[in-house]
Amino acid sequence: MYKNIEFKSEGATLRGRLYLAENNSEKLPVIIMAHGYSATIEGMVADRYAEVFCNSGFAVLLYDHRNLGISEGEPRQQLNRWTQARGFRDAIDFVTTLPEIDSTKIGLWGDSMSGDEVIFVAAMDHRVKTVVAQVPACGKELPPADPDGSLFQSLKDTFLQGDIEGTSETTVGPKPVVSFDQESISSMLKPLTAYRWFMEYGCRYNTKWINHVTYVKPDVPTQFSSVLCIPHLKAALLMMVAHDDEIEGANTDVARYAFNLAPEPKQLVEIDGGHFGLLFYPSALFDEASMTQANFFIKYLK
Repeated sequence: MYKNIEFKSEGATLRGRLYLAENNSEKLPVIIMAHGYSATIEGMVADRYAEVFCNSGFAVLLYDHRNLGISEGEPRQQLNRWTQARGFRDAIDFVTTLPEIDSTKIGLWGDSMSGDEVIFVAAMDHRVKTVVAQVPACGKELPPADPDGSLFQSLKDTFLQGDIEGTSETTVGPKPVVSFDQESISSMLKPLTAYRWFMEYGCRYNTKWINHVTYVKPDVPTQFSSVLCIPHLKAALLMMVAHDDEIEGANTDVARYAFNLAPEPKQLVEIDGGHFGLLFYPSALFDEASMTQANFFIKYLK
């Protein structure tokens, strides 16, 4: 169903898969996907979403973020929203060169941290026509107001040409991604639901997931915020938000607030299962979410 691909981003080679329907002779709309906080493409359920979308008639580019999994990049296991957002941009550039792809029909999909990033990128790059953000980690709290758009312009300047390198003062970790006991071993993601999911899926054979990361929050004029960007979207938006999301950075109230700022067309779906419920496969929640998302892509991208 897929072939291995690679493309350049921020001086590193990013690797992933290009899913294509068999015996297809037409140029296809494409959905670009990358997983959430430290997760990888092999066996951690993003690949199952890619299969559903491919079977719905889309090409799908699914890749590992820089510094993670099968992709290159140093330091290993370093997470940087700015770097990952630029990775999405470079993936867009890459798919526009492929003969199988209709470059006028590009969608983005993200989960958790990458759900936050795809909103950000779509606001910056209007080649994106459709966005699906699954339990997006839009922040712990609301950013400052931006009545004149100056904060958005500052974000755009940094995204396009700003210095996004971290320093020792702006880096947290290395720390485990998850831990079963916060008193003895503190981790980046603290709820036991996070520990359960990462242990069940990340520890499977050949995922290349590693239970430690550093997180970089570069010293930039305006901190990364999809909430500041979302009013500037030109793409159709589907947000799937968990009731009372247990991950601090995926505050449900912030996500709802962001959705209300987004222009039409848009759709909000509030789901059960907490932050990780949509990442258990097979499950009824996966079936519900994947078909809702596929239908949204069919309506606004295909």
